[in-house]
Amino acid sequence: MSTPAHCIFCFETLSANLEHREALRLEQIEELWQQYSDALDEDETRSSVRHNSNVSQNDNKNSTSSLDPSPMFITWNTISSSGNKRLRGCIGTFAEQEVEHGLQTYALVSALEDHRFRPISTREIPSLECKVTLLTDFEDAPDKMAWEIGTHGIRISFSHKGKRYGSTYLPDVAVEQGWTKEEALISLMHKAGWSGRDEDWTKIDLHVVRYQGHAVGVSYKQYKDFKDWISENNGTT
Repeated sequence: MSTPAHCIFCFETLSANLEHREALRLEQIEELWQQYSDALDEDETRSSVRHNSNVSQNDNKNSTSSLDPSPMFITWNTISSSGNKRLRGCIGTFAEQEVEHGLQTYALVSALEDHRFRPISTREIPSLECKVTLLTDFEDAPDKMAWEIGTHGIRISFSHKGKRYGSTYLPDVAVEQGWTKEEALISLMHKAGWSGRDEDWTKIDLHVVRYQGHAVGVSYKQYKDFKDWISENNGTT
């Protein structure tokens, strides 16, 4: 299961890369995040930070990474001053990855190599949110509609006019967009490169793999507060 510490580690990895410094290891992040979370719980004057955070106290406590390799996706969003989110990069893999190596790799790939966007720059980091989704429970759907919005991500593949297509949406995408299953599938087909008319989508023989994964998100402010706490309490930057 993804944790806030995973997101903090992705921020640390990207920041260190852009600043040309050595990043903290995931193990260090997890240990320090637990101490930081405990300090917040003990300090009533910091309660407003917890109240405004999109990380629950339960998530704060659940900061130990899984030892099992996992498929994963890393998503970077830009958050405007009004609170609106805009996708800034999202890349991952369905191949199982050792957690630290996978987070380190795809934090940078999604930030710097997503061909849909220019690479993220240092000046943009304060406006970012990082979301980590570790993926589980892959299974072939018996029917293209045999999946549940809010529970499953979907990975489709199909052939059309001798060409193979494939693409995926993570479990939270259809919910965030307010799509029905049909709308999500049509959008995903177009994302894969299909140029047909929306009304013709049922003519395509889709193979659907459904999977699950709980996304956890952390804002830059949360990352900065954490790093400031480290500097104040541990002498580390």
